[in-house]
Amino acid sequence: MARRMNRLLSATAFTVRFIVIGLALAFVIALVWPQSGSALRQKLGLAPSAPAAPASTTHAMPPAATGAPVSYASAVDRAAPSVVNIYANRVVTEQPVQRFNDPVMQQLLGEVPIGPAQRKREQNLGSGVIFSSKGYVLTNNHVIAGAQNIQVLLYDGRVAQASVVGADPDTDLAVLRIHATDLPVIHIARHPPRVGDVVLAIGNPFGIGQTVTMGIISATRRQLSSYSPDAFIQTDAAINFGNSGGALVNSNGNLVGINTALLGRASGAEGIGFAIPVTTAKNVLDQIVARGYVVRGWLGIAYTSVPVNANSGLPAAARGVWVTAVYPGSPAAQAGIQPGDVLLRMNGKGINGPTSLRDDETALKPGAQVHISGLRAGTPFNTTLTVVQRPPLSVLGARSSP
Repeated sequence: MARRMNRLLSATAFTVRFIVIGLALAFVIALVWPQSGSALRQKLGLAPSAPAAPASTTHAMPPAATGAPVSYASAVDRAAPSVVNIYANRVVTEQPVQRFNDPVMQQLLGEVPIGPAQRKREQNLGSGVIFSSKGYVLTNNHVIAGAQNIQVLLYDGRVAQASVVGADPDTDLAVLRIHATDLPVIHIARHPPRVGDVVLAIGNPFGIGQTVTMGIISATRRQLSSYSPDAFIQTDAAINFGNSGGALVNSNGNLVGINTALLGRASGAEGIGFAIPVTTAKNVLDQIVARGYVVRGWLGIAYTSVPVNANSGLPAAARGVWVTAVYPGSPAAQAGIQPGDVLLRMNGKGINGPTSLRDDETALKPGAQVHISGLRAGTPFNTTLTVVQRPPLSVLGARSSP
């Protein structure tokens, strides 16, 4: 019995020593060759099946997986040299006056001039974009309006005097020309921007030097007023004083617009800026260089989308425009068009809405004959008018209540 017990204990001790040595050996092998376990399982046909794909989540994929760049430095390197700082200088004359604190004296005498008139130098800051190796620079008209001296600071530190080739107040664009060599010309985007595209605003905010801000395209074809002949790009990229006339470029560094305006916090808005589409800007530049001004057709009406109660129950009317005003003496007035009319077709082409009609209207050549069809109080009508050159925006605003 004792002998059998000794044999059992010896066998057990041997087995334990074997297991311990085996575990130690396996531990060493796992340290030296971490993939040994999976390789052995595959050789023995014991490899586990591939795990099921995880359920989709709302988390965004990392930039490497989506193809989005982790940096926009290359886009900035491509576009920044073509963006310039503009310093528009003007001299204004001011007459010192005396103001009375007494309300009665103030009402009787007003402001009394005292001493000689004083001349003061003012400087307006802005930005611009080089469009041509011949030295044509596009900026905002409000940046250089009334300036007697305009200086352009190039990206490489050179300073050039600029002359005004022409301006288009309707789009707030102006064309300057500088005389310099080796000018870096901006690259123009081939395709129009889409809502959601990443964009970079490059300019000289508050005169602190060239600055880049980032955002997205918030909206396209945005109409800022019923008098404006063109639609704008809306973006949430930060645009500040001094950015006017600067570049709005896409993530490849290609120009999509010219920064022009913003709704400030004083109006309760934040992150709402506007840029002139590059197609509009290029058209304005080409026309100003060619003839000194921009040719636009004009019908002589103000219009908006068709209200629900203005289409008289006819579905086709919802695709036209509703005439809100007719300018006295305009082509539309002479053709008998009246406020409240719903215009449906122009030269046989359906009118899809105010933006569509405004594009077609401005593209018309002065002197062209235009056939208009629509509804007046639910009754169809047709008329013909002769297009004229669009009056300045300031004139249209003054005549906004014909």
